[in-house]
Amino acid sequence: MKRKRQRRTEARKRHCAAKGQEEKPKADIYLQITDQLYFAIVNQKIRSSPERHCFSIDDELSYENFYADFGPLNLGMFYRFCCKLAKKLKSLSYAKKKIVFYTCGDKKKQANAAYLIGSYAVMHLQKTPEEAYSLLVSGKSTYLPFRDASFGTCMYNLGILDCLRAVQKALQFGWLDFSNFDVEEYEHYERAENGDFNWIIPGKFLAFSGPHPKSKIENGYPLHAPEAYFPYFRKNNITTVIRLNKKMYDAKRFTDMGFDHHDLFFVDGSTPNDAIVSKFLNVCENADGAIAVHCKAGLGRTGTLIACYLMKHFRLTAAEAIAWIRICRPGSVIGPQQNFVEDKQSSLWLEGELCQKRHCEQKNGGNAAVVSGILSGVDDISINGTNEKMILQSSVQSCKSVKLRSPSDTEDVKKRTRTSLSCNRERR
Repeated sequence: MKRKRQRRTEARKRHCAAKGQEEKPKADIYLQITDQLYFAIVNQKIRSSPERHCFSIDDELSYENFYADFGPLNLGMFYRFCCKLAKKLKSLSYAKKKIVFYTCGDKKKQANAAYLIGSYAVMHLQKTPEEAYSLLVSGKSTYLPFRDASFGTCMYNLGILDCLRAVQKALQFGWLDFSNFDVEEYEHYERAENGDFNWIIPGKFLAFSGPHPKSKIENGYPLHAPEAYFPYFRKNNITTVIRLNKKMYDAKRFTDMGFDHHDLFFVDGSTPNDAIVSKFLNVCENADGAIAVHCKAGLGRTGTLIACYLMKHFRLTAAEAIAWIRICRPGSVIGPQQNFVEDKQSSLWLEGELCQKRHCEQKNGGNAAVVSGILSGVDDISINGTNEKMILQSSVQSCKSVKLRSPSDTEDVKKRTRTSLSCNRERR
């Protein structure tokens, strides 16, 4: 018995020692971003010194979760972080100091901090997403993947690299431009009392919470009637409204005021069938102005269909599309909708390629006809010597006309190029 007790005591000591070793805080990690800029993951707050200036946003920029989601931080917070860091890097007071952006929060805070500094590197330091991410993991650090706004088991992991790639694509396509970004307007309209909407692609897609029959406060939550949106929609050239949830208001309230309105209902939290996806893409490709899309909250169903458009027409990966939509409008694309978007990626890429091919063939065919007409005029010069000067002038004018039209090809081609109309118009 004595030996038994002794063995138990020794085993208990070994277990306690192992547990203590596991709970021992990891060493602080310092990652060099540039010669002056560092990113640090530390166990406790660090102070500035004569050699370095340290700052953190752990308590300043916080994600407002719906359920178990915790990031990425939205576009307004990314903008504020970029402004803060850019100001420090330009400051003469810190010119000879190392600038250390650090986080001492939990794994969720660390992931958001890494996403911010990585996105800054992509946007302002001209790093590729892969280069920026390699800096973030160079100290053997790992980051918690972002998840959807639900309570259930996480069905889809969204990594920091996915977010960095989404930021790079948004820069490439002109969706992200902080030189004309109004952060106060973004933060104003994202609040429920002011409309609860966000632009996903400026001038093309606006995602918003579904209107109600009357504007009122219900259980402390503000609800808005269709009329509440009219002034903003008109000001921003929104011409089309797409409803994905059950009918809470009469569509005539939009159509009577000159807006196009389409109903594409599917159940909350579910995924759309192919007919709904096809109809959604067709409506969006043929809309004259911007499109406002809503379901009940303007998150799950709304984000899912907009993601389909981004994959078809801009060849974003499913992860990039989900990441960008969540950066613009946190909480978007939920549960099985994430896997649905991933499953649709290859077929929508193929549709986009075929659409682009048909558009190019149509464009080249039109140019060939114009050139043929010009050459025909040139032939007339050699035949009708007496009218040589007149016909030559006419041909030159035709060339000038073609030259003037080719960049935009008139307003109609502007529309088709902007919204990828050509492929669907051929189907009609």
